[in-house]
Amino acid sequence: MDLFALNATREFGARVATALGTELAAHEEREFEDGEHKTRPLVSVRGHDVYVIQSLHSGPVASVNDKLCRLLFFISTLKENGAKRVTAVIPYLAYARKDRQTKPRDPVTTRYVAVLLEAAGAALVMTLEVHNIVAFQNAFRCQTIHLDPRKLFARQALELIGDGPVVVASPDPGGVKRAQLFRETLEASLGRPVGSAFLEKRRSAGVVSGELLVGEVEAATVLLVDDLISTGGTLARAAKACREHKAGKVFAFAAHGLFVGDASNVIRQSELAMTFVTDTVPLFRLTPEMVGRQVQVVTAAPVFAEAIRRCHAGGSITELLEGSA
Repeated sequence: MDLFALNATREFGARVATALGTELAAHEEREFEDGEHKTRPLVSVRGHDVYVIQSLHSGPVASVNDKLCRLLFFISTLKENGAKRVTAVIPYLAYARKDRQTKPRDPVTTRYVAVLLEAAGAALVMTLEVHNIVAFQNAFRCQTIHLDPRKLFARQALELIGDGPVVVASPDPGGVKRAQLFRETLEASLGRPVGSAFLEKRRSAGVVSGELLVGEVEAATVLLVDDLISTGGTLARAAKACREHKAGKVFAFAAHGLFVGDASNVIRQSELAMTFVTDTVPLFRLTPEMVGRQVQVVTAAPVFAEAIRRCHAGGSITELLEGSA
């Protein structure tokens, strides 16, 4: 097995390699004067099972499109040089939110990204917590593995929960299933019931509204669960609603922390006691004083490492996802 991490995701790739007990395979990324580039392996891959790690988020240096292009070219290069199987390991999958047409003549970009990865030669695509798992699975014709962070987050949540009531809440109706799975994982670890709640959410012309809270949160520790944090507005609005309904402390858990726009100030000024994200996206947009004090990072590298180990050895991914926290 060969494990590569392109330069833009090298730090995360190194953590995955450490968790696997191996080292990253050597490669070269070369820039040309006209803006073009090439990427090639510096080791033989002929007949090998190859895994390439590249997270598709924008910044801090390259755009999401540049990262996608480099990933596609490198996958094709590996196949050109005899790799038996290439798996694209994409901690954060760009364009996963554009999985359907919401306006006339809209693109369905999730499907187009799938076509590109398959055409480049990816036999398997592995990612963490996409916006819509059904749309993700239907977009691809090659094999896909969808990982989720609920066991990682459940272990963090256990350190926050006392003996009082606990509620897992979704900040919008579309995330109810995600919150339900997290609640079930948490109940199994706690050995006692955990409540549930969700908030309405309406979006019009980029403006999010909706104040209705469904579920009982009074005097409870509330754990808000979402797939990602973009501007932070959705979680801040949900935390405010919970506190207005006399909830105790409110914590947020999201797989991907994009923190775009004014998210740093939105989170800082919110009712959230702490926000937890994984390291699929570096927190380069946050001020240093926020990291650790208001936002904590839970590494997803061990989850990816174990998934890669099982893929290579023919082990069960289902057992990895459904085992105890």
